[in-house]
Amino acid sequence: MTAYETVLFDSDGVLVEPPTPEVQAAATRAAFRAVGVGEVDQQSIDDVIAGVTVDRLHDICASYDLDPATFWAAREAHDERSQFEQFEAGTRSRYDDVTAILDLECPCGVVSNNHHSTIEFVLERFDLEATFDTYYGRPKTIESLSLKKPNPHYLEQARIDLDGDPESTLYVGDSESDVVAAERAGMDSVFVRRSHRSAVSLSADPTHEVDTLHGVVDVLTG
Repeated sequence: MTAYETVLFDSDGVLVEPPTPEVQAAATRAAFRAVGVGEVDQQSIDDVIAGVTVDRLHDICASYDLDPATFWAAREAHDERSQFEQFEAGTRSRYDDVTAILDLECPCGVVSNNHHSTIEFVLERFDLEATFDTYYGRPKTIESLSLKKPNPHYLEQARIDLDGDPESTLYVGDSESDVVAAERAGMDSVFVRRSHRSAVSLSADPTHEVDTLHGVVDVLTG
């Protein structure tokens, strides 16, 4: 069994509860209203919140005669605000089993598709700053969409920060894109099958699969 010397974690669905589609959709509709569009078809909303690509974003904006940069700035601002409000209201929180990884002795980092500023907020709010030696979310720009997982860009940046070797680095996530990004970065992966992922079928095989972060510790110490 590989001895892992560096561990990277996703945030949403791994460290903290993920945002609900309903909240994301409401924030996206608010962003459209902010740029003057009151009626938006459901497919456009679904595509924006479900991993929109640069090309699809431009197509959506063209259909509503919007400047993509203007709309995306509004969308990111409303989306970030909605997340902060959820955390502050206690309707979204840290998973209890995060306590299992607080005392890991190996270098640890966070790599998320969420905003870099939101990851910063999460680490501060839940007293996790001392647990992680580096962290990456994406900047709130259209260009950042091309660097989201399964692109391994930010995984590789975090690994370099921690002076880790790909073959001894483990990435812990809760989605197929996490598994694929780890594979592309030359890392092993752990898929955390929490309740919101109970029925998910993966076409990419993770190196390990666990139910909780206690299982991740077992992988590291086994």
